[in-house]
Amino acid sequence: MGSQPPASRVALEPLATLDPAALAGLPVSSPLTVRSAALSGHLLYLGTGGGKLLLFSLQDPSTPEFLRLLPIGATLPVSAIVPLPSVARLLVLADGLLLLADPLLSRPVRRLGSLRNVAAVAARRVDPADPSSCSVAISVGKKLLRVDFTLHDADELDVQTREIASVEGVKALAWVDDSVFVATATGYSLYSSTTGQVVDIFSLPESSGHPRVKPLSGGDEVMLLVDNVGVVVDRFGQPVGSSLVFSTTPDCIAEVFPYVIVAGDSKVDVYRRRNAAHLQTIPVARTGQGVLIVASDDDGIGTELVVITTTYKVFCYRKVSAVEQIKASLRRKNYKEAISLLEEFESDGAKKAVLGFASTPKPLEEVIDDGLVAVQQALFLKKAGVDTIVDEDFLSNPPSRADLLELAIRNIIRYLCASRMKNLSSPEMEGVDTLLMYLYRALHLVDDMEKLASSQNSCIVDELESLLDDSGHLRTLAFLYGSKGMCSKALSIWRILARNYSTGLWKDLSENGSCGTLVGKRSGEEIAAIEAAKILKELSDEDLVLEHLGWVADIDQDLAIAVLTSETRENQLSPEKVVAAVDAEKVVIHQRYLQWLIEDQGCDDPHYHTSYALSLAKSAIEAIDMESKYRGKDNSEIDSDAQFIYLLRESLQLFLQASDLYDPEDVLDVIAESELWLEKAILYRKMGQENIVLQILALKLEDSEAAEQYCAEIGRDDAYIQLLGLYLDPQNGKEPMFTAAVRLLHNHGESLDPIQVLERLSPDMPLQLASDTILRMLRARVHHHRQGQIVHNLSRATNLDVHLTRLEERSRHVQLTDESICDSCRARLGTKLFAMYPDDSVVCYRCYRSQQGDSSSGRGRSLRKDVIFKQSWLVSR
Repeated sequence: MGSQPPASRVALEPLATLDPAALAGLPVSSPLTVRSAALSGHLLYLGTGGGKLLLFSLQDPSTPEFLRLLPIGATLPVSAIVPLPSVARLLVLADGLLLLADPLLSRPVRRLGSLRNVAAVAARRVDPADPSSCSVAISVGKKLLRVDFTLHDADELDVQTREIASVEGVKALAWVDDSVFVATATGYSLYSSTTGQVVDIFSLPESSGHPRVKPLSGGDEVMLLVDNVGVVVDRFGQPVGSSLVFSTTPDCIAEVFPYVIVAGDSKVDVYRRRNAAHLQTIPVARTGQGVLIVASDDDGIGTELVVITTTYKVFCYRKVSAVEQIKASLRRKNYKEAISLLEEFESDGAKKAVLGFASTPKPLEEVIDDGLVAVQQALFLKKAGVDTIVDEDFLSNPPSRADLLELAIRNIIRYLCASRMKNLSSPEMEGVDTLLMYLYRALHLVDDMEKLASSQNSCIVDELESLLDDSGHLRTLAFLYGSKGMCSKALSIWRILARNYSTGLWKDLSENGSCGTLVGKRSGEEIAAIEAAKILKELSDEDLVLEHLGWVADIDQDLAIAVLTSETRENQLSPEKVVAAVDAEKVVIHQRYLQWLIEDQGCDDPHYHTSYALSLAKSAIEAIDMESKYRGKDNSEIDSDAQFIYLLRESLQLFLQASDLYDPEDVLDVIAESELWLEKAILYRKMGQENIVLQILALKLEDSEAAEQYCAEIGRDDAYIQLLGLYLDPQNGKEPMFTAAVRLLHNHGESLDPIQVLERLSPDMPLQLASDTILRMLRARVHHHRQGQIVHNLSRATNLDVHLTRLEERSRHVQLTDESICDSCRARLGTKLFAMYPDDSVVCYRCYRSQQGDSSSGRGRSLRKDVIFKQSWLVSR
């Protein structure tokens, strides 16, 4: 192989050169002439003009290994080799015959059918849904055939052949999806492999060279060759992308994504598939007749190897990676080309990050210092009258080292932020986010640091915690711990921050304008508690939550309540541990938690119901006592205290009325000496002490309406008599409540026993207060008595009429004839006994006896459901 001229870009690099005859151990007197080549994975197949197949292993491409030689016939030159890995076969075209061999050439070849004069063959890309079968298109004479191979157990191969269409003069074939592309001397056509329908793509001029077709992009596109121009079409034959213009007419075409490789005229050229740019030329010195052959794995997408063969030699090449190509450009200081390469590979869908371009990485500060030295040298040369490539405006106003360093860091930050939006691997994301945090800290971008740390990130905590701790960025470290689930460490930092802010060791964040706008001018102590509460709301670790609950409650009791009552945690906290841990002086937290436990969580434990009632009762008593001690307050303070006491007592009263699970005696012991009379009435009512309840409502609260309502709930007339007695004789030196007594008699006197009322009336009661009420009550009593007599007599008269009507109905006469029949069994009655129902149906005695338990008449009418009514049954008076 000749020496390579200097190339501006190396896309393929040589790996090894092999002599097939020497490796196969053949004598010099029996040379091998290579006519065809194929790659399948790491296996290289060569076909010779003397009818031999050779197999080499490229497991290590730098040291090819000879595996086997298989003769197929001295008069059968091998013109094409098509690997069929899905069915574990190798299809060989030799002197117009199709032969099948196993992939390792361990068995003799066998002929495929009786096909002769085969002009071309092409394999279809394997369907992933059916990996044990494949299909090939074959041109034989004037026929285009389809051969389907299916591999069964025991390496048995099933072969099915059918004709696709009739076509003459086929030079080359390619199969993409359902379309079989056919090249003839007159042009290119497309045939459907299922229906045989043909579509002409375009014609070729008479002076055109040998037509060729080559599948590209892993089998999604096809290149159609017209002299030295490669026209790319899709599977429907429609042009896509740009055509490739080659320097010479190719003898052979291969693809190693993203490159197209063509061989011809003693050289191999590499072109970029996307933009048809010529990248590299590899000169090849040929010996003897024959053409250059270039081969790669037919998939073209994941392969890295390319094989170039002459008549007697084989050259192995490897695709140079994107990173190596960019590094080479950077070593030559061709930065424009490096950027262009990076954009090209990104547009091709490269997934790996291109890192480590420089051959010898340097710290950023050294790079800037080197640049500044270069600027100083340029200034010196400029003063000496020597022209430099540095811009004059830049030399006249050079930036400072600090400005350059900050600008460089900001540009790196921009690049890393853009990289975070891409689909990077986990190690790459860790490197990007960790480096971002370093750079943010270098520029003291605190807001960006905290934003990154508090969001979903891939920062490596071990790399950053010492850095952030030593530099005093504890808030950022706390956010980072929280985002990584290290809750204990995060809470400890927030506790330290809250203590430092409260003691004045640190400057309050509310004095920082930028931070104040975000947190509504809250103090740093409050912010620490808020952030800690966010973590505590999600935690189910009882010990950790209760450990930090205290200091959060010292700052904001509402936050502590929100932590205890949070429903976002997976497992709720133990009520027993919470109640035991809450500071006894923080009554509001204790009450609000018990309220949430009872009302929202449906707790039915009597212990917690009693504790909640006792806590509310004690708070109400303390509030009333505090109000009585500070009578000298202004009106606004008095109104505020009154509102607070009202709301507190309302909560207590509602709970005492709604719950039946607390111990009323325990609550009574607490409020026994207080003025909470309505609460006492509720408790005595729960205990069934009706007399005491009436005493409280009537005498202590003087609420006549409530007392009468309670009597109505009791539902007995003696309750009203008892209430009347309390009004008229209140005891303990209290004056009789004549007005309330008159109201009671006015509202309910008509339903009371006059004798009992008169017995309860006090001799001291002024007659004029009760005379009208008593007179109306007596009149109503007489009226009710007389009204009862009238109703009684009317009822007796109605009863008498009913009896008379019933008697008349039973005494009715019925006339039967010889033709009369039973309405049930339809037999003649004659002189038989019979019975008659209210609906005038007549049945014989036998049917009557059989239907006695049935309440149905002889005509089937239900006497229970279908009521009978006759006009004569109406009561006449």
